[in-house]
Amino acid sequence: MRPILVATNFSERSNNAVLYAASLAQVFNSKLILFNAFRLPVHAANSRLTVKSMDGLIKKNSDKLKDQALNLSKAFDIDVEYECKYVDLEQEIEHLMEVNNSRLLVMGMSPKSMEQNLLGNPTTTLISMRKFPVLAVPLRAQFSGIKNVLFACDLMEAIPLKSLARLRQIALLLKSNVTIFHVENKINELLSKGEALQNIDNELEPVTHIYKNVKSNAVIEEIEKEIKASNADLLVMIPKKYGFWESIVHKSKTRVMASGMNIPLLSIAVE
Repeated sequence: MRPILVATNFSERSNNAVLYAASLAQVFNSKLILFNAFRLPVHAANSRLTVKSMDGLIKKNSDKLKDQALNLSKAFDIDVEYECKYVDLEQEIEHLMEVNNSRLLVMGMSPKSMEQNLLGNPTTTLISMRKFPVLAVPLRAQFSGIKNVLFACDLMEAIPLKSLARLRQIALLLKSNVTIFHVENKINELLSKGEALQNIDNELEPVTHIYKNVKSNAVIEEIEKEIKASNADLLVMIPKKYGFWESIVHKSKTRVMASGMNIPLLSIAVE
């Protein structure tokens, strides 16, 4: 099975994401790859480090990854590899996903704040790249199986068949039920989307799935309410692509949901 890549900076949030990723790797019977993009501390970056000192800092992080990999391998009975590099996280992740043919990138989810909504964070940046599936895991989320998946989507727009295929594969592996959730101003418009609904039915077969539609202008609030109402274990969304000027006006719903939720968010790329 294709490996799962998890990015970590050894924070409490990252360590929890690593444990969640290890549980998924166990279920999927996949290899787990730990990755740390090494960044110099501020005081070190402002000083003149020798090559020996630099190598020592990188080795320290590599040793942390090695210990973590050994412990995870024993605890979850999975194959675990690790890699530490002094590179830019966003640029290297894309390369590693391609080289390792990874099925999924797992990262910690930052807490909700005004700063996160305005500026984002490394996780939301990678989601916005729309290059591969990203699973954002909040600090308190613990894996105990994923029975209920909430797929929040816009049924007024065509949903890529490739994204539906990925959702079907994940739901089958996890033995999950899927609720397709749509928020729209005019629910009656769904009556004209028979072909789109048929495509969803065909692509998700044989996954058990139902549709829920809500009439509202508050999309994010309705999704948050439905997470609680359906006792969802995982939220799935498809990030939209905005141009430069549109991105200034629009605030990505996927990005907002990726900060401060209580359950993991899976962003399924469409490219």
